[in-house]
Amino acid sequence: MTRRLSLAAILAVSGATLLAQPAVPPTRPHHPDIPYQSPASLGAASYAKILCSGVFVSGRDDAEIKRNSATFLMTSAYQSEPVAADVDRAARRVRVTVQGVTRTAAFYGDQGCVIHPEGQDRVFFTPVPVRTTLPDAATQPWPMGDAPAASPWPAGLDRARMAAAVDLAFADPQGLTAAMVVVYKGQIVGERYMPGITKDTQLESWSMGKSLTATLVGLVVKSGAFGLGDPVPVPDWRRPGDPRGAIRVRDVMRMSSGLSFTGQDDRWMDPRTQYHDHFFIYAGAVDAFKYATSSPLEFAPNTVGRYRNVDPMTLGFLVRQAVERQGEAYLTYPQRALFDQIGIRRQVLETDPWGNFLLSGYDYGTARNWARLGMLYLQDGGWQGQRLLPGGWTTLVRTPAP
Repeated sequence: MTRRLSLAAILAVSGATLLAQPAVPPTRPHHPDIPYQSPASLGAASYAKILCSGVFVSGRDDAEIKRNSATFLMTSAYQSEPVAADVDRAARRVRVTVQGVTRTAAFYGDQGCVIHPEGQDRVFFTPVPVRTTLPDAATQPWPMGDAPAASPWPAGLDRARMAAAVDLAFADPQGLTAAMVVVYKGQIVGERYMPGITKDTQLESWSMGKSLTATLVGLVVKSGAFGLGDPVPVPDWRRPGDPRGAIRVRDVMRMSSGLSFTGQDDRWMDPRTQYHDHFFIYAGAVDAFKYATSSPLEFAPNTVGRYRNVDPMTLGFLVRQAVERQGEAYLTYPQRALFDQIGIRRQVLETDPWGNFLLSGYDYGTARNWARLGMLYLQDGGWQGQRLLPGGWTTLVRTPAP
């Protein structure tokens, strides 16, 4: 059994026997211009990226990463296959070979680890440093810093029962709980980490990053870039007669755009030869925003809700487009506009080879970082007297779609 490490959750996936590939492999659905990449190649690419991030972003042990995380994006047909992995610490590069196919991922500083396109050893953007403007966290009390608050233990909160609750989260080693932070009325009342993990460890957070995407969308909506009821401002969709022109920003926020995008619940797909779109945007080393926004319409907008990464990627494109149209630097925007505002000094947001944030899954943060984001939402998008998110935004994101 293979598991992936997360903040306080575990997803188990099982292996299967590999069967022979067909002589003529299929191409990507709806994207005939993208060369075919076999599930073995994509599995090697994703394994290399996850191992690279685990080592160079999180500082985890190689063997532990391979055991608990690295095979997460591989199809079931390849999870039990032999994997040859080489971690080059001097070059900060990882090479992985599966079924004779070798793929690489490399560490690019504050953009974390990025998969290189098949047959290449490069990216197509210029990595930039991401710097916080906040003072040393040890000099400021929680939540703007990490210094212990001077507040007394909250009245009416049972300290023993709180300790027992934290104990329970770590009671089962198979649960792989890496970190737990409990905040009550703005104060940390429970906190613990597994061996090798600290309050400063950037942990793989996977789809928790979709909350970051929603938050960044809120910031650009507040800036006036577009509204929830507006047609999605993807230039190609605004052409006369394009059926995607009916999709509203609100529909994409609800994952009900109707765009065609295969996922892990499409049981007709063959794991020996096919790799669904939902994971392909992570492993394919393609321009993920272009890939998502060039998808055709499959369902009428706002009629079918599906957990597909096409919608978060489309929202990511909208954020990048809005930020750059405002004349701001995209790769440093989240730190400047969000993280510095709520006491987060470092959150590693990884990209595709074109420098697009893959925030539907390639995001790394500390448990305290996520607690701060949770506090922002519990405070209705406000922080220490300043409104960061539009009024009603927190209601929007916690209300089930119709």
